[in-house]
Amino acid sequence: MVRVKICGITSVEDALSACDAGADALGFVFWRKSARFVDAERAKAIVASLPPFIKTVGVFVDEEMGTLLETIGKVGLDVVQLHGSEPPEFCRRINRPVVKVFRVKEEGITGELSRYHVSAYLLDTYQEGIPGGTGDTYNWDLAIKAKEYGRIILAGGLTPENVKGAIEKVRPYGVDVSSGVEKSAGKKDSNKMRMFIEMAKEAYEG
Repeated sequence: MVRVKICGITSVEDALSACDAGADALGFVFWRKSARFVDAERAKAIVASLPPFIKTVGVFVDEEMGTLLETIGKVGLDVVQLHGSEPPEFCRRINRPVVKVFRVKEEGITGELSRYHVSAYLLDTYQEGIPGGTGDTYNWDLAIKAKEYGRIILAGGLTPENVKGAIEKVRPYGVDVSSGVEKSAGKKDSNKMRMFIEMAKEAYEG
C-alpha cells in the first residue's frame, strides 16, 4: 500500500482533516521563505493535537545542524526531509530517518542518489530558485529508474486527478502533495485531501 504524506500543514484544523482523510504522514515546513512556513512553537501545538500512528515530518532547506536538531526535539518530529544542498555526511549526523529531496530536471539526477544512504529519496520538479512545492510535474519515467537506489517518494504536481495514474505507472513507496490539495498556499481543502488519498490508495487495490 502506498504511503501518503500531506505537506505544508499550518493549522490544527488542516492537520486533523488530513488525518481523518487517511493521511499516513504530515509535513511541516521550517523554511522561512515558504508561504507554508510554521515555526517550532506552532508545529509543536499541531503535533500535540494529532491522533496516534501519524508520522510527523520536518521539512528543512540548508538549515544549520544545531537549529535542525533543536527543532526536531522541540516539536517531536519522527522524520526529517531535506530540500537543500545538504551533503551525504550531513544526513548521516541526523538521529532520525532522513528523506533526501532531489529536484528532477535531467536524466542524470539518479547518479546523485547513489551518494546518499538515506531512508527514502523524494523526487520533485526542478524550478529555478524554488526548493519544492512548484505544482509542476516531471517525466515520471525517471522516477521508475530511480527505484533501483531505494525507496522513492513521488512529488511534484500531483493532484486528485493524476495521482492514481502516477502511482500505477511508478509504483512508488509513497506520494507527497502540498499545493495540489490546497485552497490557497498554506490552507488545505478537506475535499481535495480526501479525494487525493482515496485515489492514491485505490491505485494499489488488487
